[in-house]
Amino acid sequence: MEGEKPEALKPEIAIRCAKAANLLYSLKCVVNRSLESATDNDIKARNAMKKAVADLKMELVKERMKSKSIKFCSLAEFLLQVMIVLLLWILCLMLAFEFQFV
Repeated sequence: MEGEKPEALKPEIAIRCAKAANLLYSLKCVVNRSLESATDNDIKARNAMKKAVADLKMELVKERMKSKSIKFCSLAEFLLQVMIVLLLWILCLMLAFEFQFV
């Protein structure tokens, strides 16, 4: 190629440019097709993801409500136990000091 004349290189360069242009065009078509199909798939994936997120939010709300209910019940149970202990303590004190009911 180094010994060839510049006039002989022109058709070869033109052929290479045409091949490169043809390759770029075919790649562009493939990319456009993949983008179109990707957008359909993306829309489906987004909708599925939105549904999954909504389901997870609902599950989270349910779990929070269960947690609050459990906390309330445990607090009520604790207060009931404290009241029973206090009542038993008062009863023991009344029996120890022989308190007479009027």
